Amino acid sequence: MIKITVPVLVAIVASTAVFAADEPKRFVAEDVFELEYAGGPQISPDGMRVIYERNSNDIMTDGIRSNLWIIGADGGGHRPLVSGTSSASTPRWSPDGKRIAYLQSTATGNGIYVRWMDTGQTALAANLQESASTLTWSPDGNWLAFVMSVPSEPASIAKPRKKPEGAEWSEPVKVIDTVQYRYDGMGFLEPARTHIFVLPTDGGTPRQVTSGDFNHDESLSWSADSGQIYFSSNRNDGWELQSGESDIYSVSIDDNQLTRITDRQGGEYSPVASPTGEYIAYIRDDNRMIPYRNQILHLMSVDGRNDRPLTADLDSSVEGIQWSGNRQVYFQYEERAVRKVARVTLAGEMTDVAAGLGGTSLGRPYTSGDFTVSTNGTVAFTYGTAYRPAEVAVAGRRGERVLTALNDDVLNNRTLGAVTEIVYQSSFDGTEVQGWYMTPPDYKAGEKYPLILEIHGGPHLAYGPYFSAEMQLMASAGYVVFYDNHRGSTGYGEDFALLLQNRYSSPDDFADHMSGVDALIDKGIADPDNLFITGGSAGGIASAYAIGLTDRFKAAAVAKPIINWISKTLTGDSYVGQISHQFPGLPWEEFEHYWQRSPISLVGNMTTPTMLITGEEDYRTPISETEQLYQALKLKGVDVVMVRVPGSSHGIAGRPSRLIAKVDNILEWFRRYRTDLEDEDEDDEDE
Repeated sequence: MIKITVPVLVAIVASTAVFAADEPKRFVAEDVFELEYAGGPQISPDGMRVIYERNSNDIMTDGIRSNLWIIGADGGGHRPLVSGTSSASTPRWSPDGKRIAYLQSTATGNGIYVRWMDTGQTALAANLQESASTLTWSPDGNWLAFVMSVPSEPASIAKPRKKPEGAEWSEPVKVIDTVQYRYDGMGFLEPARTHIFVLPTDGGTPRQVTSGDFNHDESLSWSADSGQIYFSSNRNDGWELQSGESDIYSVSIDDNQLTRITDRQGGEYSPVASPTGEYIAYIRDDNRMIPYRNQILHLMSVDGRNDRPLTADLDSSVEGIQWSGNRQVYFQYEERAVRKVARVTLAGEMTDVAAGLGGTSLGRPYTSGDFTVSTNGTVAFTYGTAYRPAEVAVAGRRGERVLTALNDDVLNNRTLGAVTEIVYQSSFDGTEVQGWYMTPPDYKAGEKYPLILEIHGGPHLAYGPYFSAEMQLMASAGYVVFYDNHRGSTGYGEDFALLLQNRYSSPDDFADHMSGVDALIDKGIADPDNLFITGGSAGGIASAYAIGLTDRFKAAAVAKPIINWISKTLTGDSYVGQISHQFPGLPWEEFEHYWQRSPISLVGNMTTPTMLITGEEDYRTPISETEQLYQALKLKGVDVVMVRVPGSSHGIAGRPSRLIAKVDNILEWFRRYRTDLEDEDEDDEDE
């Protein structure tokens, strides 16, 4: 088998980044290491200051380092708070605003730190052997709650034989009997469950307050008297096979007594108690056996009575719920590729308070971002645009204001590809589709350019007019890059998302993409003789499916695809939820349905030169899927190459060098089949 590791083609493409001195500076691969973005903004209770995670790419470690910075809500006093070679994350203000708690790696494990804001004095409150998450202050400021993994007894069958003294035997066998035994990005899982712990804020020994063979890994919220912690969990018998089911509980920190608050079919998630302790706001998912359901903000009394929806009329999912005072709940949602913050009263009256959240997804332009709200209603959020990754912004009575300019030092000196919206109708059934196209930095109206169709993953996710390092590199190489929110994308209502129910991928979404490509050809922007296609995950499936339906593309770059739904659902880590929500039955019961949705069923039609690229440790779309299409195309005599990313899980662009190598290899593969470069190549040979 031919095996190409990621760096092989990089040197070939690197020469395209050299420009004449009088040309504008384009965005080049090395610029990826200079990018920064804000994340996790935490506004102080009084709304005067914002602490955020300043994420930067480190060229020496090929990773992302997170330091904590602070800035005034008026834009003043911007300075580092916690910095160094080890990343700090998850800053959380104490209720009185006098301290913060945060997480940081230590030489011996993972630390929970508390810092006094007036003096800067910092204490290591606890050193943990496992990583913590969902760090949360109690209202009285005396406790921190968090979630941490607790090892379980490993399964066994036969007792190992005793080996002779001094003998060297092979490593003992491992017995697996859990439903979720491996997970993408984590590999094979050691037996463990996640539990809730409490820790005195003055330091001490963390104490576990939940128990049992269950996971407790959702957001935590304290009762007003600091005596109870609200959380969600599925503690039913057979819970491992019940995807999408969860109930809300409380646990007493005095005696660890559990109280079940909700007991409904479906999922109740992310409980947040009101400051006075009268209500709990939470997110409700009815868990219908369909691939997408709107998640609705609900309100109930702390004992579970008087439950009612607050966003039933909003045709979008909500997340990130937070209280400001006792009468208003804040949340975020998406509408036509724009992520917004809204507030809703207890009577259900909704008002948008901020828009433009995004920019925390550097590689591709996914909708993203988060926010927090102060007691006076000032919102801090990550603000992104098509030309800048996430900055820190605030919104309040005086409107919105962007506080930081983390990338101006680099991007002010680069000519970026321009992003333009396009709205068109699908040839399949006339459905309206929103998309965008990015033109090369030297774009000239009236000239036709080679086009790359880039398809997003999910499929129930969305792209938008946000910064994309990958697409900017493609535009810098002379391409028009087109991307759309095809049927199934989020932010356009539940009905639009369900247009792909049991049809992912299919000729339906294929028509959505090709209608946009044809619209750009009709505009005289795209060269019909130089069309290329790529996409990752669900976009990889769609790309592979597309080349089984058409030969219009000169070449394809299929990233981390699913090729055979029968084998994928029985080898991938998401099999329980995927089978129950995305298919009409089990693979052996609905064999023909699974097969017809699989790109491998169309391999007899495929003639497009294809590059396949997948992480060798991908458990979401296992590399065995890639290998099936590779070998099938080899048997057919189609020009195909496999690019394997050593050590990578599903996120093949998760490290800066991998993002660069991914794009470099795609561009070089496409360059080989561009017909508009034939004259240029001949000139190079003459020289």
